[in-house]
Amino acid sequence: MQKLNLPPVQFRTKQAGNKTQVFDEVRKKFVALTPEEWVRQHFIHYLVNGLGYAPGLIAVEMLVKVNGLSQRADIVLYDKKGLPRVIVECKAPEVAVGRAVFNQAARYNTRLNVDYLIVTNGMQHYCAKLLDEMGNYELLQAIPTADEVYG
Repeated sequence: MQKLNLPPVQFRTKQAGNKTQVFDEVRKKFVALTPEEWVRQHFIHYLVNGLGYAPGLIAVEMLVKVNGLSQRADIVLYDKKGLPRVIVECKAPEVAVGRAVFNQAARYNTRLNVDYLIVTNGMQHYCAKLLDEMGNYELLQAIPTADEVYG
C-alpha cells in the first residue's frame, strides 16, 4: 500500500484467500484492506495516538439514514455524553478531496449535527469547523485535538 501523509503504523494483517485483511482496533475485527481502508485505519491511529481521541468514543462505518437512504459515515467521534462531534470522511489516496467529498460529509451532518467535518485521502486532510446552522464554516489550519473539540 501507498505511503501516506500520516504517521506510519504497524498493523495486524492476515490473508483470507487471496485478499489481505487488516485488524480494526475500533471494530475489533479483521476487514478487507482496500486503499480507502488503508487511509481509514491510518487516520484512526492518528486520531487516537496523535490527537488524543478515545477509541471507545469512535464509531467506524456508522449507518446514517439520509433522505431515506442508508449510508455509512467512515468515522464519527463522540463525546462522553454520547453526542456526535466530528465526522471524518476517508477516500482512497487517488481520490481528490474537494467539494464533493465535503458535501458527502455535510449530508451525513444533516442527521448527526456535529461541530467539525474532516475529509482526507491520506495525503491531504481538511477540517472545517461549523459556525452556525446556516452551513457557514471556517477551514482550520490543523485537525483539532480531542482537548480542543471537547473543551
